[in-house]
Amino acid sequence: MLMSSILGESLFEELFDEFTRPVKSVSNYTTPAVMRTDVKESETGYEIHIELPGYKKEDVRAELKDGNLTINATKNVENDKQDENGKYIRRERFYGNCSRSFYVGEEVEQTDIKAKFEDGILKVFVPKKDKKPAIEEKKYILIEG
Repeated sequence: MLMSSILGESLFEELFDEFTRPVKSVSNYTTPAVMRTDVKESETGYEIHIELPGYKKEDVRAELKDGNLTINATKNVENDKQDENGKYIRRERFYGNCSRSFYVGEEVEQTDIKAKFEDGILKVFVPKKDKKPAIEEKKYILIEG
């Protein structure tokens, strides 16, 4: 009796309380909450390496629009499944989607970008392009006289 008053009403209540409590912070339990990315510049362009562990090539999509390269990764898994022993108490695997955008310039075209997915890492190469002048050059007409 003395032991239960020191430890609380139930010794096991606190132990199992952690399993039944809803997840407070999604970022502590999901992977990847943020697409970890390395960008390396070379003379010819930029190499972008994005970690996407647990994703397959079919789960990843890259789109170029208005000079923005957007990478989307979607994980669709049925959450309603139950095993033979009952329902899940906690699931710490990531379900959903994540996205990341990079401004690569309006001069870059879709056909210029090369992408490869292997070992959970998306490798994208974006070449450097010469920028078009923002202001049109004035062209004068020779006036003879």
